[in-house]
Amino acid sequence: MAARILPVVKLATKLTIAGGALYVACDSGLLGSSEQGSEALEKAKVAIPPAIDEWMKYFGLEAQLPTMPKVEFSPVQAWNSGVRRTISTLSEAPTKATGYTNQGLQYLKDLTK
Repeated sequence: MAARILPVVKLATKLTIAGGALYVACDSGLLGSSEQGSEALEKAKVAIPPAIDEWMKYFGLEAQLPTMPKVEFSPVQAWNSGVRRTISTLSEAPTKATGYTNQGLQYLKDLTK
């Protein structure tokens, strides 16, 4: 009987953890717009170092953690640069395809000489 219940309990546990993670991600704005993602990142930068210090004191650890590096990352700019690069590549695709086709034809002509 226990052999049949254990897989169900394991699956329920995994689904609960995944659902909780999804709920937290939606609630904090990680799955929203890029502005909401930037705000969530700023909140995390502020909240994480004090939480780590509190846990270190709780467990009696006195290790000195390295300082948090300054990350100058803007999801908005990363998104925009990705969109620009994609549109640029798509706009150049016909010209590049023509060029590569001409190179291939020239190569075949050179082989047949």
